[in-house]
Amino acid sequence: MIVLILSLFITIGMEAFSQTAIPLADDQIIKLYEGLRVADVSDGMDIVGLRDAGILDQRIEALWKDTENFTHRICGIAVTARYVPTNEVVQNPMPAEEFKKWESEWYNKLSPEPWTDNIKPGSIVVLDVEGDGDTGSVGSANSLGYIKKGARGIISNGGIRDTDEIIMQRIPVYLDWSHRGRGIRPGRNELESFNKPVTIGGVLIRPGDIIVADGDGVVCVPREYAEAVATAAGKILEGDKDVRKGLYQELGREPDKTILP
Repeated sequence: MIVLILSLFITIGMEAFSQTAIPLADDQIIKLYEGLRVADVSDGMDIVGLRDAGILDQRIEALWKDTENFTHRICGIAVTARYVPTNEVVQNPMPAEEFKKWESEWYNKLSPEPWTDNIKPGSIVVLDVEGDGDTGSVGSANSLGYIKKGARGIISNGGIRDTDEIIMQRIPVYLDWSHRGRGIRPGRNELESFNKPVTIGGVLIRPGDIIVADGDGVVCVPREYAEAVATAAGKILEGDKDVRKGLYQELGREPDKTILP
């Protein structure tokens, strides 16, 4: 009888745990992070014990900043892909028609974008292109395609070209500016993997992890800590707003969106 009762308690306990441990959906996680700053999230990471974790190298910074409406700020769910330098021998030079055919085949077979099928509203495109040289894997056209599918922005350790147009199109991009690329993919890189972990700015980023980016840079929150970090970060943000509200009043400053609810 005692064994039966204990077994019953264990079963009920496991059922209760499974009910309370239901993973949050992407849209629920994104809602938790809306309005949180990189600094808040970094503090939240500290509070849950992830000190010096998740902060991408300072070289990964915003391509452009909107200091009025903060439209460069993004948060969302990581969709990952990795491109690597090619070791294919390229015939040079080629007649124009042959080059056009070769270029198309390269894009379709060696350096395609099948991972874009994973993009949905709230996604952040995360591209690891470390070491592939002066290659522009992302330009003005395909970046718009990502946005059309629902992406909120792009995080990369390089490989961005057409930067004037991307800035004009107001597509949030965070990259290592010194490693932006200008050449096309054909003859330069290949798709190595997608929907797998990558490393950007010295930080492990897995598909489904949470990305927050603003003028301070980029932070990645491991998905399993998403709720705890967001809760702690939210308290940090509210505390900061309360302090600055008081200082605004003392200084006679008009309230702005950074201190309003």
